[in-house]
Amino acid sequence: MDHHFGVSRRHLLLSLGGLGAAGLIISTSRPAFAETVYEKAKKQGFIRIGFANEAPFGYATPDGKLTGEAPEVAKAVLKKIGIPEVDGVLTEFGALIPGLKAGRFDIIAAGMFINPKRCKEIQFSEPSYGIGQAMLVKKGNPKKIKDYSSIAANKDLKLAVMAGAVEAGYAKDAGIPITQLVMLPDQSSLVAAVQSGRADAASLTALSIADMAKKSEGVESTPPFGEVAGKSVKGHGGFGFRKEDKDLYEAFNNELKKFIGSPEHIALVTPLGFGKDYLPNMTTEQLCKGE
Repeated sequence: MDHHFGVSRRHLLLSLGGLGAAGLIISTSRPAFAETVYEKAKKQGFIRIGFANEAPFGYATPDGKLTGEAPEVAKAVLKKIGIPEVDGVLTEFGALIPGLKAGRFDIIAAGMFINPKRCKEIQFSEPSYGIGQAMLVKKGNPKKIKDYSSIAANKDLKLAVMAGAVEAGYAKDAGIPITQLVMLPDQSSLVAAVQSGRADAASLTALSIADMAKKSEGVESTPPFGEVAGKSVKGHGGFGFRKEDKDLYEAFNNELKKFIGSPEHIALVTPLGFGKDYLPNMTTEQLCKGE
């Protein structure tokens, strides 16, 4: 099945001047007696989705194709619920929730993290991915490092972390003393520390580590992991809906739950940098409660 349909019949709606401006598209506000957004979308054969041009979560290619983890999953799920095409509306990230509520588009498909504050404003689907942590190690992983526990278990190992980042806290939670940490200012310093042997590993989010490994010689990423000291360290992203669009949300969410983790889903998102190592391990209910 071709998962790259979605913007061909109409066009990619890109904001001109101020991104997310009110004049970007005609409002979808409607009289109380009118059909629902879901009913209208099925009749028209398309629906508008908001994205923030942030790779690999959701972005427009130079030739105007809307892609990324969130748009591709959205297109696949929407097709299953009777909406074969999408129009992408490019919006600044901070304007996605206001734009959704104002009717400039009907779904946020930008890989937006689910948290209690956002849950008060909009309805989130179940998460489509969870980004955990990974370690940058020397090519071949000679020290057999898997996660923070590997460092904690061997007092001779050094772990590089960015000063002020959450990884230092994760290291503490895992029982790694500060004497085993190498505090550095940025990603390039982390790479250099591992390459030179100043540190045996460096830790950051799995996507960041994967990108660093791809761009640097002599290093590689460990498989991502989602827990540290028994607690989830994954950030989870999902799709946003207006709370009043209950039928659209329920139809989409029911199909999404069946889709996530399926062979079709894994094949779709693996080329985008996601895949079986980025599956969610928390529910939207838990995330909205801040658990």
